[in-house]
Amino acid sequence: MNKFWLQLPTTKARLLKLAENQALLGFLMVFATVFLFLSCENSPYAPKPRGYFRIALPESEYKNYNPPCPFSFEMPASSVIGNDTYTQTNPCWFNIEYPPFKAKIHFSYKELNTGLLYRLTEDAREMVFKHAQKANGIKESLIDLPEQHVYGKAWKIDGRDVASPFQFYVTDSLHHFLRGSVYFNVIPNNDSLEPVIGFIINDIDHLVQTLQWK
Repeated sequence: MNKFWLQLPTTKARLLKLAENQALLGFLMVFATVFLFLSCENSPYAPKPRGYFRIALPESEYKNYNPPCPFSFEMPASSVIGNDTYTQTNPCWFNIEYPPFKAKIHFSYKELNTGLLYRLTEDAREMVFKHAQKANGIKESLIDLPEQHVYGKAWKIDGRDVASPFQFYVTDSLHHFLRGSVYFNVIPNNDSLEPVIGFIINDIDHLVQTLQWK
């Protein structure tokens, strides 16, 4: 007589062993999956900076500007002279305009008399700090060209929504006072206009370096 009952415990043990092995294998797979999931470090999300269209800037070339005013200087060859709309009776109030960029440097000239210099310099400073509410910072620089008798101050006004990003004045301290301010005829977005602002500031630097009083 075959003793199948003697074989039954052996077969059952094998099945139980196989089941245990499968359960262990499944546990190991689950453990490995959880371990890999927890060990993966998620890189912190960093938003990409906003991109803007590239602005093509012209070559820096200059031409002499000699108006019927007590000064002359070299202005950008790519710009044009525009009439001032605030006062048309004073020929020494004018704009240097950059049509492709819808930008301009507005100039106003005053002949000095006793006590007027202090008031004009204070007016210039007050005009700058009117933009302080929307400015991230205001950087002040001195202009000191003693050989040309040209002295003054310049302000770089940083801020995305600032209407005038750069202003300055120059004087000989005795007879002449010339003030300039940069404006754009567009909605202010100085993040995207920064290359143009830097380009115009370089032109202003050249203008001041070549300024001559008459």
